[in-house]
Amino acid sequence: MASKTNESTVATGHAVSRRTGLTASIVDVGYRTKDVLTYSSAYLVFIAMIEVLTVHAVLSLPVNPAPVVVGLVTFSVYAGDRIADASSDEPASPERSAFVTRHRTLLSVLTAIAYGVAIAVSITGGPLALAITLLPGAFWILYASDWLPTLGAYFKRLKEVLIVNSAIVAGAWAIAVVGLPMAFADASLTPLAGVLFGYFFLDTFVNTEIPNVRDVDVDEALGVSTMPVVFGIRRTRRILYALDLLLVAFVCLALFSGVLSVTFAVAILAGLAYALALAWFVGRSDAHGRLAIAGEAKHLVVFALILVLSAGI
Repeated sequence: MASKTNESTVATGHAVSRRTGLTASIVDVGYRTKDVLTYSSAYLVFIAMIEVLTVHAVLSLPVNPAPVVVGLVTFSVYAGDRIADASSDEPASPERSAFVTRHRTLLSVLTAIAYGVAIAVSITGGPLALAITLLPGAFWILYASDWLPTLGAYFKRLKEVLIVNSAIVAGAWAIAVVGLPMAFADASLTPLAGVLFGYFFLDTFVNTEIPNVRDVDVDEALGVSTMPVVFGIRRTRRILYALDLLLVAFVCLALFSGVLSVTFAVAILAGLAYALALAWFVGRSDAHGRLAIAGEAKHLVVFALILVLSAGI
């Protein structure tokens, strides 16, 4: 009897050990997946595709390859930027820097392939689609490269120039997100498209400044002029409030003038309410990475609300 009891106990112990090992493996895979998605910027691919699908919905455009092309370009540009800045990012984001350094060769190959595929697909949309696809890469070169040697030691890269750095990023992505689906659909420019461009430009500008709070010490040491470096974190938070409120006024004006429908205005305003709540945590939370991701995730909220309101649920 004692022998059977011991065997049962041992069997139970092995079963528990297997379950514990399986749970640990699942958790480990989850953490590794999170690292890949966040450190390689792959999660931004999904966000960018959702932004383009939002443009499709608001402008009533037919389905076309624009979401895929913008997703590929997003991965290529952001992963390329993280590869280029891996060393300087180490003090502020040591884990991301280590990940990018460890997988530098693979990421470099993937970025080249991604942009190559994006260009190949964009050719099917005509010259304008191709030009818009090339634009983010061209802007990134202007943004991150030492192409202004004649201006002396004051700054070498547009990435180091206050306002200009974030405006370049915002402009490139606003043009891509709004312009590429229109180019593929051969759609004409309308006031509604202009409203969407203004919305994505200011929103991207805000989302670009949020991570700069985390990097303020490193940026200051490197001579990079961001809002947190120049104005301080508290004033930066107030500026982000003001920009989000400006967007609220802009969307309301578009609604009352009849350019934007109630459905889309409500969805966008709900997203901006989310952004205003999020801005409160800027400089008050140490979870800088999560805060930056949460800012980008606002577009998931907007798109989900558009689907729900359009379906009349």
